Amino acid sequence: MKSLVRSWLLGCLLCTVAHSAEEKPAPTPAPATMEGSETLKPKGRLRLLGSEVPPGTRKKLTWTSGAGMEGFVSPVPVFVLNGKGPGPVLCLTAAVHGDELNGIEVARRVLDDIDVEELNGAVIGVPIVNVQGFYRGARYLPDRRDLNRYFPGNPKGSAATRMAHSFFTEVVKHCSALIDLHTGSLNRTNLPQVRADLRLPQVSRMTKAFGATVVLHSVGERGSLRRAATEAGIPAVTFEMGEPMRVQSEQVEHGAKAVETLLYSLRMTKQRRYWGDPEPVYYASKWVRVDHGGILFSDVALGERVSEGELLGVVTDPISSQQHRIYAPTSGRVLGMALNQVVLPGFAAYRIGTATTPSKMSKQSAEDAAEEDESAPPIEEADSPPG
Repeated sequence: MKSLVRSWLLGCLLCTVAHSAEEKPAPTPAPATMEGSETLKPKGRLRLLGSEVPPGTRKKLTWTSGAGMEGFVSPVPVFVLNGKGPGPVLCLTAAVHGDELNGIEVARRVLDDIDVEELNGAVIGVPIVNVQGFYRGARYLPDRRDLNRYFPGNPKGSAATRMAHSFFTEVVKHCSALIDLHTGSLNRTNLPQVRADLRLPQVSRMTKAFGATVVLHSVGERGSLRRAATEAGIPAVTFEMGEPMRVQSEQVEHGAKAVETLLYSLRMTKQRRYWGDPEPVYYASKWVRVDHGGILFSDVALGERVSEGELLGVVTDPISSQQHRIYAPTSGRVLGMALNQVVLPGFAAYRIGTATTPSKMSKQSAEDAAEEDESAPPIEEADSPPG
């Protein structure tokens, strides 16, 4: 009899436990978040470019720099998505160089995919900052200046500095963080990579939230949008991918996926993206220049790992047929490279990421800064300083 009672009690206990488990399902794991994301400035009342954007709405605004002739000023579309929930204001800019098309398509896809009803914080997207260069298929402004050398600008300087000042004041200063989308330049291509000043804790944390994307430490050229934003207290990175004058589907897909991963990490969206193995962080890099003119033929591919002394490419003189071999001066990975083309002595052909430990973080020299963007034009006539 006692054994029957014990069996009955045990059965009741098991039923109770099972019923309790059915009523209290296991909690859903909290989404992974960017460490320190709570330190980004939260959005407040969102008012810019003369308009207020209420929570839960999406607006298309326009920015005009006032640097052109009246009647010939090109309005620049600015898309503002203000979510219902609290969170930071992420700015997404592209085509600061008018011939860099991959970033335009990345911005368009990301902005279209966001459900403003479920968005926490806000996103300000400017797919084509240098609309004048975009219309002409040109990298620079009509005055031949590189807009990405004049931020944060000067309201009384050249046309470029005035434009930079207007955009920085009216748009960028509303950001909690900024991603500036770029490509390679002057017939060069870049492996998808995030460039950032890894000495800055907020910026460094931000770079860890782009999925399996290469990160390259660089302070940034003075006058660049990234550096100006960072110096103004707005954590900012540059996202490089591919080459100019083309829309490359593989590069665009990587860029859009990486930006959406950051949005998820910031708890701004609920769409989680999945990646493979993580990519390394490179704390230093080196440009390899050609010593002879001719036609460049590369023996390595973008993203390939190379060893010191390995053949990178050959420059062939089309008249004399003389060949000049280019060897890797150090071991590392090809993060950027010139396309096969005519080159002159001194042309920067390969960018090799070298150091993968923080202890070897480069202190950016004057030469490194000049090579941050090999497309920088020659020093121009005396003009007002950028800032």
